[in-house]
Amino acid sequence: MVYDVAVVGAGFSAIAETANLLRLLPPWASIAVVGDDPGFGRGTAYRTELHVHRLNVPAGRMSIFADEPNNFVDWLRDQKREVPPDGFASRDDFGRYLRDRLASLLRDRDNRPTVHFIKAKATACDQCTPGKLVFQLDNGASLHATNVVLCLGVGNADLPADLSSVKGVLRERIVANPWRLGWLSHVQPSQTVCILGSGLTMVDQVLALRAHGHRGPIHVLSRRGRVPHAHATRKVEPVVPALPASREISMLLSALRKQVRAGPQWRGVMDGLRPLTQSLWQELSNTQRSRFLRHALAWWNIHRHRLAPDVACQLHTLLDDSTVTVHKGYLQAVAENANRLHLSFQPRGGTGTHKIEADWVVNCTGMERAGIAHSPLLRQMRSDGLIAGDDLGLGICVDANSQVVDCDGKTQAGLYAIGALTAGRFWEITAVPDIRVQARNVASLISADLRGSVDT
Repeated sequence: MVYDVAVVGAGFSAIAETANLLRLLPPWASIAVVGDDPGFGRGTAYRTELHVHRLNVPAGRMSIFADEPNNFVDWLRDQKREVPPDGFASRDDFGRYLRDRLASLLRDRDNRPTVHFIKAKATACDQCTPGKLVFQLDNGASLHATNVVLCLGVGNADLPADLSSVKGVLRERIVANPWRLGWLSHVQPSQTVCILGSGLTMVDQVLALRAHGHRGPIHVLSRRGRVPHAHATRKVEPVVPALPASREISMLLSALRKQVRAGPQWRGVMDGLRPLTQSLWQELSNTQRSRFLRHALAWWNIHRHRLAPDVACQLHTLLDDSTVTVHKGYLQAVAENANRLHLSFQPRGGTGTHKIEADWVVNCTGMERAGIAHSPLLRQMRSDGLIAGDDLGLGICVDANSQVVDCDGKTQAGLYAIGALTAGRFWEITAVPDIRVQARNVASLISADLRGSVDT
């Protein structure tokens, strides 16, 4: 069978694309959804069942449908969840919402395209020509489609240290992927935990540890030792940023700081900047983008990706009573000694070596920046010249319509990518409000192409 569209992936990008295809494609069309994750659509972020894990975007901006902004809030109300539009729902609730929205679309069998869910992983692309794309699957089958949307996301970043000297039981206490939550049940209440990374994932794991009864000390080590800021407890209106004509990063940052010093809340300025971020990013030269990633990214992350107010309150209570201690420095080594893990690090701005002793080490350094290394499929496609990595290693090259660009700079007809894979082009493309727009746009393009081919 040759499908009209194949969606490759199983996380949020895949469910957003599938939902939009179901709404926009003609009823005679056919869709294949290829992924081996049993929690389809929930991905890493929305699979958690802990209520302490909260969204960091208000519920009123989390609808899966760009043209129905209240869809998630309405669903929460129907589920008797009292979360206002400016409140922060649990990620578990959002994951259930995604599955429910997809299920409701699938129930309308008479007025939707045919959908086949294929539990497999795409491992290679055998053919990539206009009108025909062929992928090999790890179950031995092949997939034929006229359009393919890559929704593969990114992988978990590797631990920034050589662990070869750590063996046996202690090696099992180094958690490479904290979202495999089984490790939490093995942590004793009084044991010492060291978390690498100080961003949103760190906060999630600190709260998960507390929810599981852990009361021991927690050390946090990151290069800059900065934790995310909180959303305001009251609504802050967006403020249009006063941007200079220059697209030098230093000039842009200077103008934003000057505006905040003049009176507007920084949260309002950041929120006003949000609708402009994608276009602003595309106006930057590669040199300026690189400067941003080197010098401003850490500050961008803590101001842009903020915590729900009550989550921030819990975190700061733990910081204030020294249950959680944040260190800033560069990890040098992890070794074992006397049945404990010893972490050596160089303090930022200092000399010498400091040490942390811990019973557990948890990797919360985030997701890998490049979206190619974790995927055998993408590595093969890059090797064959079917895709190209963007210059800064943020993902793969796409055009303004999210159509994949090959190693010669030519767009690949019928081959699209959405979500974090396209960060090199769009930058702000990892959050729900951005991905849902991209998913709708790609679905609209494919729908128009299919209808046009029938008319001709």
